[in-house]
Amino acid sequence: MKKNKNGRIWNYLNPEKSVLAIVTLSGIIYNVGMTAGPWFEGKLVQCLQDIIGNKKKIQDMAYLVLIYVGVILLVQSMRFIKRLYVRKLANHINRDMKKDLYHSMVSKRKEELEKEGVGSLMTKAIADVDACAEGIRKFITEVFDTGVVMIAYFVMLLSYDWRLTILSMLFPPIAYYIANRLKKTVTESVKEYKVSAGRLNQSTYDRIDNALTYRIYGQETNRDLIYETCLKDYENKAIRANIWENVMQPIYLVISMLGCLCILWFGGKNVIGQGWTQWNIAAFVTYLSCFTKLASKSSKAAKLFNSVQKASVSWKRIQPFLAENNFVKREERGKEEQSLSTQKMITFQHVSFHYEGSADLFSDASFSANTGDMIGITGPIACGKTTLGKLFLGELPYEGEIHLYGNVTYMGHKTELISGTIEENILLGDTGDAWEALSWVELDEEVKQMPNGIHTRIGNGGIMLSGGQQARIALARTLWHHKEVLILDDPFSSLDLETEQKIFTTLQKLTTDCTVLLFSHRLSLFPKMTQVIWMEKGQLFASDHETLLRENTEYANLYYMQTQESKVQQGGNDDGS
Repeated sequence: MKKNKNGRIWNYLNPEKSVLAIVTLSGIIYNVGMTAGPWFEGKLVQCLQDIIGNKKKIQDMAYLVLIYVGVILLVQSMRFIKRLYVRKLANHINRDMKKDLYHSMVSKRKEELEKEGVGSLMTKAIADVDACAEGIRKFITEVFDTGVVMIAYFVMLLSYDWRLTILSMLFPPIAYYIANRLKKTVTESVKEYKVSAGRLNQSTYDRIDNALTYRIYGQETNRDLIYETCLKDYENKAIRANIWENVMQPIYLVISMLGCLCILWFGGKNVIGQGWTQWNIAAFVTYLSCFTKLASKSSKAAKLFNSVQKASVSWKRIQPFLAENNFVKREERGKEEQSLSTQKMITFQHVSFHYEGSADLFSDASFSANTGDMIGITGPIACGKTTLGKLFLGELPYEGEIHLYGNVTYMGHKTELISGTIEENILLGDTGDAWEALSWVELDEEVKQMPNGIHTRIGNGGIMLSGGQQARIALARTLWHHKEVLILDDPFSSLDLETEQKIFTTLQKLTTDCTVLLFSHRLSLFPKMTQVIWMEKGQLFASDHETLLRENTEYANLYYMQTQESKVQQGGNDDGS
């Protein structure tokens, strides 16, 4: 199976080569063109001096200004294009990261999500991806707006006076050094801020989700105090995380600008003919303007280091999610699996499983099934039926091989309905006639008697349903969305035998093109199964119903006991009618 290698930033930049090319071309033109500003400023000052000295006319100044304006318009248009495409690049990366995080999270086991906390995962999915994308945007922007332009300014300064340039450029590296020394402080403060944000999100989610419980037990005040504590901690951590990045900016700038003192002294000597190089006023103004712009950019470069450090913290937090995201597109999986087998829909080969610290629940288990097969799986209480069903979902680690040549629809033993209407619970966003699905599970007439029919709300803020009604809605949803493999864990446990028989007849008609695994402790339907699997003492015994009755005493005893009880109950009902 192919793996999605999303463990590196380059995997998100590689698909955007055309955008990067536009950014590179426009960025170079814009930032090299930025050197035109100081040059024109110097020329304008020199021209003004010449006009005052009657060496030039005002028309010369106007001509120079027009050229200056034209050059600036060209340079700024390149700036617009560069920023537009850098933002487009960041948006694409943000989108792709969130898409991969989404697939990674929905593929996680429920236990993992609950262990890490919903609030924490929300922070990772939203805030961390945003921080990474913004860090990438700033980095790419500043590579040109700071890196390229600084090189252009530096080359220009060298061309005017290389000795003075080396002397004045001793100060910007000090700003870089300070920024690097603060790396650990910035990293730790951002990490603490993210953890605090996760706690606040989790506390908010908990307060809302369990509001009724806290109200009933008189714990609202206590939970409010806990929330306020989390909020205060979040506020303090947020201030500390941002202060190092923002407050240090003026300090970086002051340090970088100290080179101006050298320029004023030694550059002045150049103008009066006593320095290392002969300058006029234009050269002095150009050099000073160029250096101040370079110093300003260098201070922003120091700030950029802190921004990248901040983004790197978020990247380290979400990288494991992106690296482990090895899901395969359904179309690709279907092609791969179709090439493996065209006959068996399920192959279960030498599979063993145990929970951590416990003995094997079952070992060396094997069976197979074809399209159209309906397999009944049963056994004593706690023999591992539910666990066996979850293995087909990939939720639990196991030894051996399980091959499913198709997609799986699963209905668990525990009914899980969403807070919404009955129709929304069945269709889950699809379009169609949910009444048809309700008729499959013999629930349509009951729903018609409800206040709003199929639009009746259930769950939080809705009506209360019986266990049998909940199970049938879940079963209706499962049948409506059924795929090539249908796994049903005790779907009829809350139903009477008559309703069970009716629904089973419908189930047989609906699933002729798929394979059904029906886990149940009630065996009345098992004579109609293509295959029966009996689980006991870590072993799986697969055969047809009649063979198991002859060869497996435990299965036979359980079957006859249940069928005898059923006959007694039916006889009692007949006598009383």
